[in-house]
Amino acid sequence: MILKPDYNVVSLFDIDYNEIGQSEIKAILFDLDSTVMPSKSGKYPEHVLSLLESLSKSFTIAIISNNKNKEYIAKVQSMSDFPVIGHANKPSPKVMREFLELVELTPQQTVVIGDRPLTDILAGKLLGAKTILVDSITKDTENKLTRFVRKLERLTIRK
Repeated sequence: MILKPDYNVVSLFDIDYNEIGQSEIKAILFDLDSTVMPSKSGKYPEHVLSLLESLSKSFTIAIISNNKNKEYIAKVQSMSDFPVIGHANKPSPKVMREFLELVELTPQQTVVIGDRPLTDILAGKLLGAKTILVDSITKDTENKLTRFVRKLERLTIRK
């Protein structure tokens, strides 16, 4: 099933990055809002930024977001030593593919990590990359409608 992620974990911190590093994976593409920072907050939680900075020593890291607000993306970029690319139009894999071409890596050398099956995971699958679905970084504090929509979306990935 194209929406089913290769891996489904609760948190970014449940991913075995050492195992990923022992595979052919050279690039990790993260979604932005609700994956590595609370939605539209423009601020990384310190432990997440530390993780990303640590991973950037072993992998090519990029944040690929559908967010179209140039000022917001620039603000996030100013806090990051790795590329933050907005206006991605996921599930289209075009922006991801262009980034990989720029850094001379292939989709087979890439894992896409995000919180949405219908955007992040589908984009990764269409790209030809491995995919990891994580829960929203703010899942316990999101409003009821958002939590309901996330539950419906996750029903699409069950067998």
